[in-house]
Amino acid sequence: MLALALPLIGVGFAQMAIFTTDVVLIGRLGAAALAAGSLGASLVFTIGFFGLGMMSAVAAIVAQADGGRQVRVARRSLRQGLWVGTAIWLPAAALLWWTEAILLALGQDRDVATATQPYVRACLPGLLPMLWLMALRSFLSALSRPRAVLVTTLIGVAVNAGLAWVLIFGHLGAPALGLLGAGIAASGVNLTMFLAVAVFVQTDRRLRRYHLFGRFWRADWPRFREILRVGLPAGGTMLMEVGVFTAAVFLQGLIGTASLAAHQVAVQAAAITFMVPMGLSQAATVRVGLAAGQGDVRGVRLAGWTAFALGLGFMALAALVFLLVPDLIVSAFVDADAAGNAAVFDLAVSFLLVAAAFQLVDGAQAIGAGALRGLKDTRVPMVYAIAGYWGVGFVAAVLFGFVLDLDGFGIWIGLGLGLAAVAGLMVWRFARRARLGLVPA
Repeated sequence: MLALALPLIGVGFAQMAIFTTDVVLIGRLGAAALAAGSLGASLVFTIGFFGLGMMSAVAAIVAQADGGRQVRVARRSLRQGLWVGTAIWLPAAALLWWTEAILLALGQDRDVATATQPYVRACLPGLLPMLWLMALRSFLSALSRPRAVLVTTLIGVAVNAGLAWVLIFGHLGAPALGLLGAGIAASGVNLTMFLAVAVFVQTDRRLRRYHLFGRFWRADWPRFREILRVGLPAGGTMLMEVGVFTAAVFLQGLIGTASLAAHQVAVQAAAITFMVPMGLSQAATVRVGLAAGQGDVRGVRLAGWTAFALGLGFMALAALVFLLVPDLIVSAFVDADAAGNAAVFDLAVSFLLVAAAFQLVDGAQAIGAGALRGLKDTRVPMVYAIAGYWGVGFVAAVLFGFVLDLDGFGIWIGLGLGLAAVAGLMVWRFARRARLGLVPA
């Protein structure tokens, strides 16, 4: 599990480092810019996480095909995964082009909405190669070869940091583009990373036999439909989680700019620790899928529970760090001594203390969903996600935040309750399926 999960965790950390670098740099422009960047990034990453859920179907299908030694199924699944990525991007790009109008309709501050639109538009060209890269990442993970993606993403961290620094602040003779520069840098890096991994899979001796990009234009509708059948509920599950956090961003925006900026800081810190259970979740999908493809019920159980043990152990340590040094964590994103930042700093610290309380359940729900994806079990988990994140989490966020007047702190309490509800349901379902040996052929 660790041999597969560690590179995937590294990829997650590297991708998060790209976004974290942008947040840190944008934060130096002030609270208003940080608020605009948080809204824009939330919209883009909502589509990105939906795509990641969709592409997890590629990992599950390829893993089971590899377990059953079905090379043709693996090859065609990757190709159709690229088609699915394109199908996601087209309507998403058309919708997000009108970001300002969407944010105004949702009651956000006009100045913040206006500043967000050029950033999102600059990110859109890079969203398509990012989705394609997710498909390649899922394929390579299913074959237990994710290191090329890790190396490429690590290089992308350095390139993005330098390019964003130049374009945001206007160094080395470039114009100071602010948020627009951050979006341009993100798109450029996403395209570069996809091309690098594409070259790798075309030239690697062990992967050339798949001919992954040959006859790319040829449809395989049964395989396309299978990815949709498994991937849509998986993407829906991730969309429910990311969507409720995105909704929380809008709720924070109704309270004020300081609350919105502080929320982004706390979310960013929690998202960094979440990369470990996320990587373990992807590894669990592959390991459970391989065992399922071989008809190995005991292997399914071992893979799932091993991932749970590793993930919960790490998240317990993360919760301890959040509780002991929240000031130090927040200071990495916000200068408390700068004018106008004191309120943002104090709010972010309080939000981080709530985030510490739900680290364990956040890890459990992610790994549970990943293990179930390895069994191609995605429809019922999506129902759990809808009920838990929205029926419990969002309702509780509104109740605690606005009815009980706890403001942003109450919103975070609601998010934690939603995560706990989903975690309980996901763990229960995997335990039940593993105990009964319900492994698909």
